[in-house]
Amino acid sequence: MVGEVRTPGAMRGEDAPGQSPYQRLGQWMQDISGDQGVLKDVIREGAGELVVPDASVLDITLYGMELGLLSMRRGELARFLFKPPYAYGTLGCPPLIPPNSTVLFEIELIDFLDSAESDKFCALTAEQQDQFPLQKVLKVAATEREFGNYLFRQNRFYDAKVRYKRALLLLCQRSAPPEEQHLVEAAKLLVLLNLSFTYLKLEHPSRALHYGEQALIIDQKNAKALFRCGQACLLMTEYQKARDFLVRAQKEQPFNHDINNELKKLASHYRDYTEKEKEMCHRMFAPCDNGSAVGEK
Repeated sequence: MVGEVRTPGAMRGEDAPGQSPYQRLGQWMQDISGDQGVLKDVIREGAGELVVPDASVLDITLYGMELGLLSMRRGELARFLFKPPYAYGTLGCPPLIPPNSTVLFEIELIDFLDSAESDKFCALTAEQQDQFPLQKVLKVAATEREFGNYLFRQNRFYDAKVRYKRALLLLCQRSAPPEEQHLVEAAKLLVLLNLSFTYLKLEHPSRALHYGEQALIIDQKNAKALFRCGQACLLMTEYQKARDFLVRAQKEQPFNHDINNELKKLASHYRDYTEKEKEMCHRMFAPCDNGSAVGEK
């Protein structure tokens, strides 16, 4: 599971004799840890199911925050009080959080992905997967792709590639009746575009070109696919192919800044390339000291 959260701020406060502001606030909050260590106040209700208990939360460093997330639903905004054992403990987090501090967090659960269902489905054989309806396959493939998107945003391009390939394999293995084949093709197109972009990030332009061309088989006028293919060809110094792809992309989206900038970049690279070629030819055929040209027998 991937949890995307926003934490507008963490307030610090040291426990003091008497009733502290945190103690007064905590009187109205729900105890979700069972020992008053994590207290919760819902600011805005969420919707759907709770975050699943057996899910793993990425990029979460506080135990209290993990417990808090497991009590939330999509779109929920909540305020939490974390006592020191559930927050930064006896060490604190200098210079902002002193030792033995109770901290206040506001957390918004924007979205989460439960990969447990997807992992179980992918572990089945192709024959077992065929027993499920097409909508199930499309849902699992979409989850894999969304997980890949999350990893991509974290610049974990290799891990994203693995997820995208799992999604593509599910879609390629599944046969669909003619009236539903367009659903499979639409899902494949998105994954192929993701793979093409990911391989560009991984600096494997030949693979990026391969997946871009596979996307064009599905939609020959897809501007993103044409653009990715053009980028890949430019990286491979196949300038004519790059120009062909980019001009086609520009035809579909004439005012796309990325496409137009890539065409300018191509022109600059090609100009440098031709100048180097001219210089090389000049050196090859320039007269030598003995008056003969290089290459004469």
